[in-house]
Amino acid sequence: MANLPPAAGRAADEYWSVRRDVGLIDRGDWGLLELTGRDRATFLHALLSNEVKALAPGQGCAATLLDVHGKVQVVVLVWVADDRIFVVTPPAMAQKTAEALDHYLFSEKVAIRDVSDETALLVLAGPKAHETVTRLTGARPGEVAWSHVASKVGEIPVRLVSGGRETGEAEVWIAGPTGDMPSLRDALVGAGARPVGRAAFESLRIETGTPVLGRDVDESVLLPEIPFASLVSQTKGCYPGQEVVVRIRDRGHVNRMLVGLLLDGAEGADGADAPPDGAEVIADSAAVGRVTSSTWSFGLERPIALAFVRRQHAAPGSRVSVRAGERTSQASVSALPFPSIPPSR
Repeated sequence: MANLPPAAGRAADEYWSVRRDVGLIDRGDWGLLELTGRDRATFLHALLSNEVKALAPGQGCAATLLDVHGKVQVVVLVWVADDRIFVVTPPAMAQKTAEALDHYLFSEKVAIRDVSDETALLVLAGPKAHETVTRLTGARPGEVAWSHVASKVGEIPVRLVSGGRETGEAEVWIAGPTGDMPSLRDALVGAGARPVGRAAFESLRIETGTPVLGRDVDESVLLPEIPFASLVSQTKGCYPGQEVVVRIRDRGHVNRMLVGLLLDGAEGADGADAPPDGAEVIADSAAVGRVTSSTWSFGLERPIALAFVRRQHAAPGSRVSVRAGERTSQASVSALPFPSIPPSR
């Protein structure tokens, strides 16, 4: 990847630190709710798309809160502790999620508290993520996604959580007191984790096919339109929207799907060649979808995108065009995650 602009060169180095070693991603803009009370598990279980009631302390899951039509209201992470349940929300969604949960709260013994301002969230990502956190704390969360354990970084109390590989690599989330954020960051960087900026993270997460709430997923999206296997229990009881999800699974199909797009050409490592959000996807001279997010892929060395595409044109290898204003680019549909990333040169 020769002759990159300085900013793109730094982003490439950050990208490869995650693919080969360990990077540090700031999640300080994410929210955190704390649910206490004897009915907390059964209450959440009845509302979310994944299994909660059967989770033991130290376990967790990713899940969605749907409306009655099966459309995604929010994607959350659930971490079950001994005497409380933590619910991690995307940026700017903590209050809205708390209000949505409270709407369903009647006689259940549950208290919902927004502790976002009290909690710092950081993520170690890369093949050496678990090794790094074990070296720092002497503790290691289980390998199963969203397993977690309480520990300390020096004298700072933290919760260590195995992530869901949104970057395509092993991850460990670290939750600790907001006031200790600078010390936590310094300790992680001192242990070898390289801070990862937006450009590198976008390349990592789009290559992996990880949708982001507010860009790739909003309240118009049916859960089965996105990769959702890790978000749903197929055996649990009723929850809002379940009938739609099951009906689509058993008797129908969605009309559009979130897919990857491999853009032709290998220019624009600064991101200029990637189509803008909302660009039209064209097939047979008709609009068949839209781009939701795009980036320069440092692994594939070409522009890539996530897009909703009509089912008839969503098969991997299908040829489409992407139109933004007066500019049209050629592209191939890709399954998610994108093809394997070649080894770094």
